[in-house]
Parts: sequence; structure tokens; C-alpha cells
Amino acid sequence: MSLGPTLYFNVRLLDPATGLDTMGALLTQDGIVVDYGAELEKNSLPSKAKMIDCTGLCLSPGFIDIRVHLREPGEEYKETIETAGQAAATGGVTAMVCLPNTKPPIDDVSVVEFIARRAREAKLVKVYTYGTVTRATEGEQLTEMGLLSEAGAVAFTDGTRAISNAMVMSRALSYASGFGLIIVQHPEEPFLAKDGVMNESEISTRLGLPGIPNAAEAIMLERDVRLVEMTGGRYHAAHISTADGIAIIRAAKSRGLNITCDTAPHYFSLNENAIGDYRSFAKLSPPLRSEDDRLAVVSALADGTIDIIASDHSPQDQESKRLPFIQAECGAIGLETLLPLTLELVHNGELSLLKALEKITSKPASLFNLPGGKLQRGAPADIVLFDPDKPWVLREEKFSSKSKNSPYDGRPVQGIVHETIVDGRSVFKFSP
Repeated sequence: MSLGPTLYFNVRLLDPATGLDTMGALLTQDGIVVDYGAELEKNSLPSKAKMIDCTGLCLSPGFIDIRVHLREPGEEYKETIETAGQAAATGGVTAMVCLPNTKPPIDDVSVVEFIARRAREAKLVKVYTYGTVTRATEGEQLTEMGLLSEAGAVAFTDGTRAISNAMVMSRALSYASGFGLIIVQHPEEPFLAKDGVMNESEISTRLGLPGIPNAAEAIMLERDVRLVEMTGGRYHAAHISTADGIAIIRAAKSRGLNITCDTAPHYFSLNENAIGDYRSFAKLSPPLRSEDDRLAVVSALADGTIDIIASDHSPQDQESKRLPFIQAECGAIGLETLLPLTLELVHNGELSLLKALEKITSKPASLFNLPGGKLQRGAPADIVLFDPDKPWVLREEKFSSKSKNSPYDGRPVQGIVHETIVDGRSVFKFSP
């Protein structure tokens, strides 16, 4: 379907990839960015151009979320590709990468193709997939990463399971490096973390809950850094949550190793106190850490040690969450809260607006070799319009996600998405 010319004018153009921050306009036609900039004149446009006045709004590349549990296939009662797409569009996310812990897991080309087909049918946001590192994420037999990559898998991970066998991880890094692929690790030593349900601290002792020590993250990262050094592989650590883990990654980067990492908003916007009196909606993996760890995550985002912010969207149904804390499932939804929580770093003076947006646009695009993430003439019009200062309150009942498991219900925030555009099509518009 042909899409006529549309001009978004009186808008603050933001492009972290080039450092652009200026008032101007952007023109799209047939799903493509035709032109943009401060000098774009309305009188030089096609005569039938649709004019959209964006006074008070920012326009940036659409957000790219590299850590999303879609739950389809296998757990559609928690989330589907369509409901996750709606949640993503509401949150300004124009592309997301789904984790492979589905049922069946994404260890076969047929599952990659299934997700691609369902995403096309949903016609919402763009969906990419990880492949598993090992068959059925059991940590033993490597998958055919080359074939999965050809089918569309963008990187490889066992998702919420750490690759604990050092020989398997070594072989995975070596094998993947032959194809220029990234291995993404859940950095948590499984035997230290076994049976733990929250951060090991005075609070866990007071609550009588088994804890997961910071060392679980640090030990796995220390081992993996050695394996990267040995194999020359590309390695990405997911949802970094501790000061110790950050120090290890910072040191590895300073030595020139091909190591990157991300964190989730939970780890810079909450600490272990959010658990309160056994609040299961604050049960996450890795667990919420101490205030010192939270501050270390903020500092690492500011100095670039942490490359990416990902939502770690993990939908769980009510029956899985409204249980005694030890029995409840881990995870929180995050697609719709990615922007306002990221903007907390800006409003608190910890990151500039461009630096914060870089973590959810150009950085994930460049590190994972994904299309988008920057404003570019001739590229697909995947853009988002948002008000960075609009105050509002996060409400569970307002979320588009099929599941409502969020630790942020009732939290006042600033910054809201007004419109999400994918390939020039509006897939979400804010209505007060």
C-alpha cells in the first residue's frame, strides 16, 4: 500500500548516532524517511503532504529492545507476539529481539520461521529472534548456529539459563566467532544461585529468604572473560546488576576484549527494598540488589561501561506471581515502561537525553547489527514521537501487555510516547 508524504514539523529532532539535537522537521513517504533537518521548508514539499504539528514533542529513531520474552509459542496465556507487539508500540519500541526460551525453544530453523511469520501477520513492530546456544537450552550439545543465523537469528543465548559448562562455552565462543556471531550470557553461577530468591543481604536474612550472592554474577563473568581471551569470541553479558560484575567488565574492556553488556531499568530504578514485605512482583532474575549496586549501575551507564538498556520484558500470569515469595515466578513486564524509566536518568541529571536515548536506539542496533536505530535518509521510517517531560503515573490496568506483573504500579514518572511509526505506518497513538 502506498503511503503519501507526511511532514512532522515543529519537532525536536534527536539522533544519538550523529549527535543531532535541533528543532526541525522530518518528511516520510511510502514508508521511507525522505528528508529531515532544521532547514526542511514546508513550502518545498509535495502539494498533498500531510502536515503534523509536533509542538512540544521530540522525534527520535524508534527504540530497539534486545531482551524480550514473547512467550509464544508455548505460553500464549502469558503473552503473544501480537500482545507483545501492542505493548512495544505503546512504549515506542519499533524493533525487539525475542529470547529463545519458548516452548519449543528456538533451537531449530522452523521455530525461527514461525516467529517471523507470526510477526508479519501481527503487522505491528519488527521482531527478531535469538537462537539457543545449546539444544533445548540444556547446556550440553551446541545448536547449528550457522543455519540458525542464515534463517534470521541475530545472536545466540540460552536466555535465562547460564551456560555453566566451561568447555561448552569455550566451544560456543569459538564456533560463533567463525560466523561473526555474539554469544549472550545470563551471568549467574547456577550452583551459587540455586534455591536463592533475592539478593543475599541483611534484608534477606531478616525476611528469612534464601539469597543469591553478588559473587554468583562475578564468578561467571570472571570465567567467561578468560574464555573470551582464549577464544577471541564476541561476548555480551545480559542484565548486569552488581558493582563487582561492572568492575570485571570495565577491566575486560580496558584490555581490548570484545565484550559488551546491558542492564535493565529494574537495576538502576529499584533496589532490594522494593521487595518490602514479600512483594512477589519485585522478584526478578537476577534479583534486585543493594543501593550501592544500583548506584554502580547508574555510574556504569554514564561512563559507557554498560552499553545498552533492555527492558527484560518477562510477562507472568497472575497465578504465577500471586504466590508466596519463594514459589512465585521471576520477572516483570517492561516494554511500556522502558522510556519513562530510562528518562529518570535524564531527569535526575545522571545522563544527557542523547546519551540515554543512545542506550535504546543506536547502541543496540550497531552492536547486534540490526537495521534502524538512527535517522537516515532512504531508510525505513521507524520513528517515535514523545514528550520527555510529561508527568504521569504507571498503572497496572493501563498496560497493553497480556500480563500485568510490574513492580512499578503507582510510580510517578515523566516522559510518555505520543506516536510510534513503523515503516511509515502509525502503530500507536496516545489518547489521554
